[in-house]
Amino acid sequence: MKILVTGGAGFIGSHYVRALLAGSYGADAGTRITVLDRLTYAGNRDSLPAAHDRLEFVRGDICDGALLRELLPGHDAIVHFAAESHVDRSVDGGAEFVRTNALGTQSVLEAALHSGVERVLHVSTDEVYGSIDEGAWTEAWPLLPNSPYAASKAGSDLIARSYWRTHGLNVSITRCSNNYGPYQHPEKLIPRFVTNLLEGLTVPVYGDGRNRREWLHVDDHCRALHLVLTQGGAGEVYNVGSGNELDNLSLTRRILELSGQDESMIRYVADRKGHDLRYALDDTKIREQLGYTPRIPFDEGIAETVAWYRDNPEWWKPVKHRAAEAVEPAGAV
Repeated sequence: MKILVTGGAGFIGSHYVRALLAGSYGADAGTRITVLDRLTYAGNRDSLPAAHDRLEFVRGDICDGALLRELLPGHDAIVHFAAESHVDRSVDGGAEFVRTNALGTQSVLEAALHSGVERVLHVSTDEVYGSIDEGAWTEAWPLLPNSPYAASKAGSDLIARSYWRTHGLNVSITRCSNNYGPYQHPEKLIPRFVTNLLEGLTVPVYGDGRNRREWLHVDDHCRALHLVLTQGGAGEVYNVGSGNELDNLSLTRRILELSGQDESMIRYVADRKGHDLRYALDDTKIREQLGYTPRIPFDEGIAETVAWYRDNPEWWKPVKHRAAEAVEPAGAV
C-alpha cells in the first residue's frame, strides 16, 4: 500500500506517519508513505524521521494541482491532514484559512479523481458543529461553525461530501475533539502553557476559564483514523472523541501541578471573539461500527506530555520563538 499524507509534518500528521512507519497498525507495516507539506510555521521536518526507506518527503502546496497530479499516480490512498488550524490566527485574518482548508481540500480531491486514487480520508474537527450547552454532537448534527477557522473546515467537509455524492469518490470524514501529545506546536493551549512555565512565564487563560473541551491523545486519534481509512464507509462521517471533558481552568491547574507551579502563574486575559463555550462528541458510531476505543487515560497522557516538553527543549524552543516573531496569540482553545 502507498499513501500520500498531506500536512504530514504537522502535529497529528507526523504522529500518524511515525506510527505507520513503526508498524503500529499491524498488517500495514510495509506501507510506503509520501508526505506533502508546505512547511509553514506549523510544519516541522524534525517531527519526521530524517531518513526512512519507506518515506518520501515533498515540500509543496496542496493548492498546487499540477504538483498533486504529478505525485499521486501509484498511490492507493490519501490521508488529508493539511490545514490551517489555529483559531486565534483565523480571527486576525481568515483568508489563508479559506484558501488552504477549503480550496486546498478541493484541489486534493480533484487531483485524486484525475489520478485514480481509490481512497481518501479527510481529517476534520468538532469545531464545525459550533458550541453545545449540554449533551453531545452526533454525526447528524447541523454544522454551525463560529470562527473563520471552523467555517473553513466546515466548508472543506461539505466539499469532501460533494466529491463522494457527485463523483463517487470513496471519501470518509472524521471529526475529532481537541488533541494533545508530543510534537504539538507551542501555540496550542497545552504545549504553550507547559513551555511558558518551563521558561518562567505566566499562562494566559481566556475569560474566566469556564470553556469546556474534550481532550484526546494524538495516538488514540491516529489509531481511529487508520481504522476509518481501512474500514470506514464511503461518504460516512465519524466523530472521534475521548470522554475526557475538562474546563480550561481545571486543565490549567493540572498543568500547573505537573509543572510544580501554583495559581500565581495564571494570567487572565480578555476572552476571544466568538469563543465557543463547550464541545462534546458522541462517538458511538465509530466505537460500535469499527471497534474504536481510546486507550490512553488522560491523567497518564497529560503527565507524559508535560514530561516530553520538559525533556525536549531542542524541539520546541526554536519552533516557539519563530512563531512568536509572527504573532503572539493569547490562548489556544
